[in-house]
This record gives sequence, C-alpha cells and structure tokens, in this order.
Amino acid sequence: MKLNNAIVIGAGIGGLTAAIALAQRGVAVTVLEQSDAIREVGAGLQISPNGLAVLRALKLERALEDKRAVQARAVALRAFDRESEVARLDLTRQPDQRYLFVHRADLIDLLAQAARRANVSLELDVKVAEVILGGTLPSLTMEDGTTRQAELIIGADGLHSRARIALNGPDAARFTGQVAWRATIPNVVDHPPEAQVTMGAGRHLVSYPLRRGTLVNLVAVEERKEWAAEGWHHADDPANLVAAFAAFGGKAGAMLADVTQVSLWGLHRHPVAACWHKEGVALLGDAAHPTLPFLAQGANMALEDAWVLADALSARPLDQALAAYQSRRHARVTKVINAANRNAWRYHLRRGPVRSLAHAGLTAASRFAPGRMLGAFDWLYHHDVTKGQGV
Repeated sequence: MKLNNAIVIGAGIGGLTAAIALAQRGVAVTVLEQSDAIREVGAGLQISPNGLAVLRALKLERALEDKRAVQARAVALRAFDRESEVARLDLTRQPDQRYLFVHRADLIDLLAQAARRANVSLELDVKVAEVILGGTLPSLTMEDGTTRQAELIIGADGLHSRARIALNGPDAARFTGQVAWRATIPNVVDHPPEAQVTMGAGRHLVSYPLRRGTLVNLVAVEERKEWAAEGWHHADDPANLVAAFAAFGGKAGAMLADVTQVSLWGLHRHPVAACWHKEGVALLGDAAHPTLPFLAQGANMALEDAWVLADALSARPLDQALAAYQSRRHARVTKVINAANRNAWRYHLRRGPVRSLAHAGLTAASRFAPGRMLGAFDWLYHHDVTKGQGV
C-alpha cells in the first residue's frame, strides 16, 4: 500500500531531509518544529562524501556550494608543542570524493527552502508531549492538548526524542568524562581550507574555515571528571576555555584568545536504539543513534538515514519498509559510532614513549603511504546509500 502522508517531528538536518525525500516521492509531509523559527546558529559541520551523495541525489549539491561552503583540501594533525605537522591527509588525492565545511545554519536554511518548494508543510512553535502507539494510526499529543495523526510518524527529534521513549523507554546515557566547547570566530589567522587537529595531553582542538573562509569553526575537547550537561545550548565563559587550553600557543592559542561567545557540551554515550520502528512510528538520526563528534558523522548519518528511509518506503508496504530500513542502517551506524568512540584517545596522548611512537607512526604513514592512510576510512566515505550499497 502506498504511503500517503507522514508527520516528521523535528526540523533539523535529518527531519528536513526525510521530508524532502518523501515529498519528492509523492507523500504529503508535515514537519513539526518546537522552536518558533527554523534556525541553527553558531556552528560548523563537515559534510563528507557519503553525506554529500544524498544532497546530490536530492539535487541540492550545487545550492549547497552557493551557500558559501568551503571545499576541504586536507586534514592536518599537529602537536600543541611542536611547529611541524605530525601528519597530513591530502584530500585532493581523491578528486571524486569531496569534503565540504558548512555552517549549520546555511544547511538548515537550504533544506527548509527545498522542503517548502516540495510542498512540505512546516509548522513552528509546536511542541510534542507524547507519541502514542496503537490504534488505527499512530498519534501525537501536543503540549497544547491537541492531537495529530498520520500513517507514519518520524521521530527526528534528537537526543531527547519523544518518539525514542515511546519505542524504547528511557535512555540510559553515560557521561564519557569529556566535554566539548564550540565557537566560531572571524578568520584573522588566515586559516587554510583544511581541518586542523591540534593535539595535547587530555585535550584537542579542531578548527576549520566556514563561509568562504570568513569564519573559523572551533571544537575544543577536554577530558575531565566533573559531570557536564548534554547539549550545545549551554553557554560558558570563554575564560574557562582559554584556561583549559593554556598550554596551546601559536595559531591555536591565538584562535582561542579570539573567542567571545562559547557553548559547552558534556559528551554522553548513548546506546543505539534497539527498536527503530513500531506501529507506524520510526526513528532517524540522533533519536536512533547518537554519536560522539570524533568522526564528524552526526549530520552525515542523519542524511543517510533520511534517504534510506524514504527509499525503503517507496517500494514496500509500511511494516516491511520500516523493517528493511532498520536492517539496512543498524550495522553501519553501529560501526560508525564505535569508530568515533575509539578516535578521541589518539588525540589526547601525554608526553612520553607512547606519544612519541604514535606520532612517529603517523608521520611515517602520511609521508610514505598516504594512500593507505587516507584509504583506511573508504568504508565510511566511499559509501553511497543512494546507490543501494550495503554496510
């Protein structure tokens, strides 16, 4: 039976992409957003080739470039206490695989415009209180007491998803002992079009340019024992960031000194949801599988989810389609999350023989076997869900 209508909870990257992909397939879609405007400010993200494949299939790649995206040329690893690079991955060695640095607000705006062109109904300042399973159709109870129904309800409502609770119960998240600050600053250091990772003892700084190089996005991660709340919306004093990275000099120190507004995020590890769908309700993105930011794949996994879900729904009855969607995505997102979980320690080594050996190995690999080093993640970046690839 053809799907006729759907409600998407959440106007983030995954929710808007799913709405566009379904609308392009003839489904009447309504997106419910709790904020009073579709906005996402003050943040950068990396769109890797696997995520860009989805935007290309939706015919949005060129429009994204027009949104002042920066094409990445390299990833450079540096130690906070030495001038020369530890390692460099030259992304131009694979010209058919493009990596873009994008301001999140620009991508959200692009997707919202595309959704409206596809006749998606966007409703703002509406808050979901509960997702109700059972009955003829799944339904929503809103905070104003009204109810909504649709043949399919998609929970793209993030870390604190009402849909995830309905399908799986409360989530047992665990603090990782790491926090991340996020900020954007003017590009007064002439940051090149590359992601730079400056590594230190128990901490690291990631920086890359945005909006044709006029801004620099900063993500600074520190290991600490003190618990911190989850979510990017918690403001912090820039002095705390500067103090935590006081040992970082040079360009890294100069960029941190330019921060005037910063948010602090406690990094928590969530399990991948056991149940992604039931009785006409489905999850995608962080609602199904929150991931730590150490592989820059949160947005890309949401893009992949949205495409696979819409693709599955276009060819099968609803229950079979949702089962196929989870089957096709579960192993891949689990592999991505595990890879991200393993990545942070590599950047946080303290001075000593272990760090010396690790950095020497990275230097040798990038100098003498750059293709092998870059190819270590082919399974991730060369994956194209729009061509129906497996894990």
